[in-house]
Amino acid sequence: MRRRLIGFLLVLYAVLSVLFVARWAPRAWYPLAVPLLTLLALIITFLHGSVHVGWRNTGVFFALSFVVSLGMETFGVRTGWAFGAYHYTQKLTGPRFWGLVPLVIPLAWFMMMYPSWVIARTLWQRLDGRPRGQAWKIAALAGLAMTAWDVLMDPLMVHIGQWVWETKGGYFGIPARNFLGWWLTVFITVGLFEALAAPGPLRERKEAPLGWMVVLYGLVGGSNLALSVQRGLTGSALAGFWAMVPWLVLGGMAVRGLQARTGK
Repeated sequence: MRRRLIGFLLVLYAVLSVLFVARWAPRAWYPLAVPLLTLLALIITFLHGSVHVGWRNTGVFFALSFVVSLGMETFGVRTGWAFGAYHYTQKLTGPRFWGLVPLVIPLAWFMMMYPSWVIARTLWQRLDGRPRGQAWKIAALAGLAMTAWDVLMDPLMVHIGQWVWETKGGYFGIPARNFLGWWLTVFITVGLFEALAAPGPLRERKEAPLGWMVVLYGLVGGSNLALSVQRGLTGSALAGFWAMVPWLVLGGMAVRGLQARTGK
């Protein structure tokens, strides 16, 4: 049942992404594009996580991600620490924490943090085979995988007016410290999850194939890439492409290696 549901939702995510990027969707849908796609991906990650680490651990992972990312974002908006000085605009609809950070933002962190963790976890298991006791090494890899997405996504979101950098930086107007802040947020969250939940080795399961999280990682990045090209952001599109593709390739190879090992 969950396999069919996750598969359907992945296809739905892909279809909606095409509709939004190609501008075939009804005009009234566009203000809801980010919250809608984020919620859809969030449901996919929860369903997938429930198969591989259980509902409880998935909830723990989400709670850690929500609290750490919201805390880092709120502190960042108020002080400029970690990411640099920035603020969110009114284009991101929905409630805000302290009137500063839209609550869709910490949801989006988990939406991409879970696939980044699956990629990092399967890759580490292929390289080392001993995920237990390696929490912070896996966290470091997951941080790199997710920060690769921000290389592509951040210039696009700034271009369409989702947030504004008050202190300009050298990467298409974005300060380099932003990427360190991204890596640190994921590193803390995944490290805490690995250390506290101590999930066992990931194994291929027919009900929720590990490769589907590589697909989700690629779908999110692919929609951002298409929008970047459409809006003429060639430089950040190329940089983001080359930042994300290695993780897609490595993640796919690691998943195939685990499949070969288990005979699935």
